[in-house]
Amino acid sequence: MKIDNKPWFWIPLLNFASGLPYAVIISVSVIMYKNLGITNEDIGVYTSLLYLPWVIKPLWSPFIELHGTKRKWFLSMQLLISIAFLLVGLTIPANGFFMMTLAIFWVAAFASASNDIASDGFYLLVLPENQQSFFLGIRSTFYRLSLLAGNGLIVLFAGYLEHKYGDNTKAWSYTMIAVGLLMTFITVYNFIFTPKNEINAVANIKEEHQNQNFATVFISFFKKKQIGLILAFILVFRLGESQLLKMLSPFLLDGKELGGMGLDTESVGIIYGTFGVGALTLGGILGGIAISKQGLTKWMLPMFLTMHLPIIGFILLAFFHPTSIYYIYAVVILEQFGYGFGFTAFMMYLIHVAEGESKTAHYALATGFMAMGMMLPGMLSGYIQKYLGYDNFFIWVLIATIPGLILSRFLTFPKDFGKKSEEV
Repeated sequence: MKIDNKPWFWIPLLNFASGLPYAVIISVSVIMYKNLGITNEDIGVYTSLLYLPWVIKPLWSPFIELHGTKRKWFLSMQLLISIAFLLVGLTIPANGFFMMTLAIFWVAAFASASNDIASDGFYLLVLPENQQSFFLGIRSTFYRLSLLAGNGLIVLFAGYLEHKYGDNTKAWSYTMIAVGLLMTFITVYNFIFTPKNEINAVANIKEEHQNQNFATVFISFFKKKQIGLILAFILVFRLGESQLLKMLSPFLLDGKELGGMGLDTESVGIIYGTFGVGALTLGGILGGIAISKQGLTKWMLPMFLTMHLPIIGFILLAFFHPTSIYYIYAVVILEQFGYGFGFTAFMMYLIHVAEGESKTAHYALATGFMAMGMMLPGMLSGYIQKYLGYDNFFIWVLIATIPGLILSRFLTFPKDFGKKSEEV
C-alpha cells in the first residue's frame, strides 16, 4: 500500500518541534532565570537537572514503541509542551515562581524527550529508505534553525520587551506565552501535514522483536569491547563544556563589578542566536566533510583541540574585559565554530559505539550517558564559578577538558571509520 507522503511539507517543522523546546528548556531558561534574579548557583543546579529526561529516555522508549502510533505520541507531546510553556508564562508573575516554573519545565522536558523518540521513529517508519539519507540533512538543518529561533529570536524578543516595559517579569511572562502559542501553531501544522498512516510491516516486526528483548539489548551494550573506557570517555569528554555552557550567559549578562561583561539580553541574543549559530552550523558542516574525506582517526584529535582551545578566549575576556563588543563577537564565533567542528568527531564516535545489532537502542544509551555527563558537572558549575570567580573559572573549565583528551587516545575503532566509500 502506497503511503501518501510529501516529506517537504512535514519534515521541516516536525524537526523544528524537536529542537525549539530543547533550546528553551536548556538554554533560554538560563538567561530567563538570570534576568529574574536567580543566583548562578541555583541556575547551575536546577537547570542542569532538566537534562535528566534526555539521560533516561532510553528506559521508556520501548513503551512508546509498543503503545499507540508514533504520530499520536509526538502530537500529544507537542500539545503538552505548548501548554507547559503557556503555564510558565502565566506563572512567572506569581510568588514562588522559580520552583513552579521549574516543575513545569520538568514536565515539558519529559514531553520533549518523548517527542524526540516518537519523531525519530516516525521518520524511519514513514519515509522510504531511499529518501532517508537525503532528508537527514534537511532534518539537521531545521533542527539547527530551531536552535537559532530559541537562542536568538526568542532571547531578542525578550530583550526588546525588557526595554519596552522596564519590567523583566512582564517581559519574560509575555515571551513564554508567545513561545507557547508558537508551539501550538507548530502542533496544529504537524497535525494537518504529517502522514496519517505508519505502514511499514518489516520495520514494525523488527521494532516489536527488539522491544520484546529490550533487556537483552540493554545488557548487550555493556558487553561491548572497551565498554569501561568508552563510558568513562563519554562521561568526562564534556566535563569542561557542561560547566561552560551553564555559566556563559551569566558571564555575559553580569556587570563588570561581578566580573562579567555587562551585556543586555538583546546583545546576548544577537551574539549567540545569529552569529553563534551560524558559526556552529558552518563548523558542523566542515567537520562532516573532513571526516567523510579522510576518516575519524585522522581528525579526532585536531577536532577535539579545535573544540576546546577557544576557551582561552573567555579566559582573556574575563581577565581583560575589553570595552569593544567585537572582541566578544570574535571569541563567541571561534568557540561556536570550534564546538560545531569538534563535536562532529564526538558524535561520529558515538555512532561507532552503536555499531552492530540493536543500533538504535545502543545509540540512545550512548547519548543518554552523554546527557548525564552534561547534567552532573553542570549542577556544580554555579558553585564553582562563585568560589573561583569568572577568570579562574574559565581556567578550570579548560583544565577540565584534559581528561577527555587523554582517554580519547586509548580508544580503538577502524582506521577509516566515517570515511566515505570511493565505490560508485
